[in-house]
Amino acid sequence: MAEFKFTDVGKGKDNTGKGSGKGKGTLVVVCIIIVAILIVLFNCFTIVQEGFIGVKYQFGRIIEDDLSAGLNFRIPFVEEIQEVDIRDQIYSVVADAYTSDTQSVNDLQLKLNYRYSSSMLSSIIRDTGISNVENKLLVPNVAKIAKDAIGKVKAEDLVQSRSQVQNSIQTELTNVLSPYGIIVTAFAIENLNFDPAFEASIQEKVIAAQDALKMENKTKEKEEEAKQIVIAAKANADSQVAIAEAEAKSIELIEQQLASSPNYIEYYTIQKWNGILPQVMSDSANPFVAINGSSAAGSSGTVSTPSLPAAASGTTD
Repeated sequence: MAEFKFTDVGKGKDNTGKGSGKGKGTLVVVCIIIVAILIVLFNCFTIVQEGFIGVKYQFGRIIEDDLSAGLNFRIPFVEEIQEVDIRDQIYSVVADAYTSDTQSVNDLQLKLNYRYSSSMLSSIIRDTGISNVENKLLVPNVAKIAKDAIGKVKAEDLVQSRSQVQNSIQTELTNVLSPYGIIVTAFAIENLNFDPAFEASIQEKVIAAQDALKMENKTKEKEEEAKQIVIAAKANADSQVAIAEAEAKSIELIEQQLASSPNYIEYYTIQKWNGILPQVMSDSANPFVAINGSSAAGSSGTVSTPSLPAAASGTTD
């Protein structure tokens, strides 16, 4: 009779199952540890963007406030890094004001450019708070200081010297805000809206001033022209005087020469003669007239004397 042997298959399955379960559990634990390590490593670094500065907190307390842009290290779950924008900020407000001569300025648009002081960043965060700077510092000061400065000048001066008023307001804002770590970089009054009648009078005055300036320039131009005429006349007179003095000196020299040398007049005449004989020559007794420009001398070189009338010759019939 055949003999059959049975193997304990279930026991083998149990052993194999136990070994497989332990291997899978170990793999899961290793994966969890790796993921945890990666998470910790990634949380060890924080990137600070350009234009911002990093502030490091340790359990809520500031320990560094000057972290530069780039990758910065921190201890995960213990330290935290927050970014603060240190670029120029803009605060705008619309207000009404009055000048010293009680002229109203409506819808006055004021614009302030400012930034946070890097060296006082911790003080700003502790004392004011970055998110509270506008409400606590800018709102109560900008409009008030601007109104006070405008109230010290006349409306006409405000129109003509707005830049000076802006500079005075900016200086006052700088003095008030700098102790809080706020650096004022610029201040501007965007527009000035006065009463229409006052604006019309200002415009008329400006036009009148421009016309007066034109007339003043024309007057100066005429005065300059008159000066040039006087200068030219004086120069001409001086020239005439110089010529007259030269002629007088020349005559004086000629007279002195004649006095010392009587024959000088004959020499001077010969020097000035152009070589042409005169058309008429005469003495008290015998005048001679050349006809058609002919020479007074004959072909023989002697001068012909015309016949005189009988009465002139002294004979009678």
